[in-house]
Amino acid sequence: MNSPTAERYRSLGLWPVVRRLPWFMAGWFIVLGLGTALAAAPDRAEFNGFDVADASVPIDAIQRGGPPKDGIPAIDRPRFVAAERAEIADSDRVLGLVRGGVARAYPVRILNWHEVVNDRFGDRAVAVTYCPLCGTGVAFESQVGGRVASFGVSGLLYNSDVLLYDRGTQSLWSQILQAAISGPLKGTRLRALPLSHTSWADWRRRHPATQALSTDTGYERDYGIDPYAGYERIQRLMFDVQNRDDRFPLKEWVLGLEIEGVYKAYPFSLLARHADRNGVLTDTVAGRRIRIRYDRGHGTAEAFDAQGRPWPTTMAFWFAWVAFHPRTEVLRAP
Repeated sequence: MNSPTAERYRSLGLWPVVRRLPWFMAGWFIVLGLGTALAAAPDRAEFNGFDVADASVPIDAIQRGGPPKDGIPAIDRPRFVAAERAEIADSDRVLGLVRGGVARAYPVRILNWHEVVNDRFGDRAVAVTYCPLCGTGVAFESQVGGRVASFGVSGLLYNSDVLLYDRGTQSLWSQILQAAISGPLKGTRLRALPLSHTSWADWRRRHPATQALSTDTGYERDYGIDPYAGYERIQRLMFDVQNRDDRFPLKEWVLGLEIEGVYKAYPFSLLARHADRNGVLTDTVAGRRIRIRYDRGHGTAEAFDAQGRPWPTTMAFWFAWVAFHPRTEVLRAP
């Protein structure tokens, strides 16, 4: 295919990724040039049907990712299977969540196609979200203003990160900011939950009774295909971000956390050098003792407080974390 947009992706080294996308996703990316031009118009109040006139982020930084509203469909009726019935390779990436003694794994190869799972653990509603462009998995409690919110995918991005929307108020929510950036709920924050981003082998070893999200999602998708294969290795971005920082490669994995308004990033390259032989590093953030557990073999890291309780964190590509937190602290060599 020859077009100015295709040439742009070739020049960025991203054409192999775009070519690999299924036709209904590739088409949206190919028309990205038009969508971005529309999104950049400062006098335009609606994007994919959303009113962003009151947005708390720069309007010209809200971009169309390609898909229309709900073009990437959220999973609203998730089904789960026992670990021994799950068709998941040991090396497959999963997001793992434990609530009320129940452990569940959400394979990234399914989340690549849906980005949101509206789930329940007993009477507690949660939203498990994933942004393939930023590598970020974040789980939230879905209680908003005393009501249970149901989330969908807006088709819009801010800092290359997915903007969710809640179906009740049509407010837009930044996944990484964990807050509404426009609409009636603007400024409202969601409560993030401790979430593991690791391999299936690691999660199943730690939680042998885990359930796994079934590929019986109600949608016809080939979950054996990774539409973003190769993206992680290309040191280019598909979408602009508000802040860049070249201290680390764009897509180096970091563990990011926030304590009392202080943000800190733990790049995996530094954890590999400075964690002890058990992969443990102890740190102090905002006066609070935090223990970081890094596992090079399974490509994961997590944080725990002084009492050993999991602390909510976000595994992300470096570019995504620093785009949202330009004043982030960064792990230094002891």
